[in-house]
Amino acid sequence: MNQLLNRNVFFVKEHVGIFKAANNFDILDIETSEVLMTCREDNLGFFTKLFRFSDYKRMTPFHIEVKDASGNPVLTVKRGFSLILSKVDVLDENNQLVGRFKQKFFSIGGKFDVLDASDNILCTLKGKWTSWDFKFATENDEFAHVSKKWAGLGKELFTTADNYVLNIFENVPAGDSKRILILGAVLCIDMVLKE
Repeated sequence: MNQLLNRNVFFVKEHVGIFKAANNFDILDIETSEVLMTCREDNLGFFTKLFRFSDYKRMTPFHIEVKDASGNPVLTVKRGFSLILSKVDVLDENNQLVGRFKQKFFSIGGKFDVLDASDNILCTLKGKWTSWDFKFATENDEFAHVSKKWAGLGKELFTTADNYVLNIFENVPAGDSKRILILGAVLCIDMVLKE
């Protein structure tokens, strides 16, 4: 696992775009604004691009590759075409399945089960319907928190760009595969629930 994933705070900045089909993000150090990782969706097919500009955007497949500043793979987040509920796979730097997210039916604010590679539930990702506020938690523990950082009225009204702050708590040890899933979920939330 890439050592960058052992950090506890990340600033996720979506690229600004008025007419953009691809989802592209930079993950920054929150204190220095140094780009730690890039997240790119480079190989979109013609029909996927076409549907991204329609009401069917949330149903389109995606394949986001996250790389460190040197261009080394860190993780991949991908989903096929989704009709009702999303099932998103998260792969490590070696393209091995680490786990997945399964969207819950009829959840207010958005809810996913976070599963390991054997489909065992590790925690739940749950949002509030009144705000852009998500928590990774079990009944007894909370592992991480994601919140939206407001970008300003002009940017919010005329673009689709969003910025997020991810806090991974100390009870998730360095090297734990939950860190890969949590970081991948930030991208998943945006594409599945908030677009």
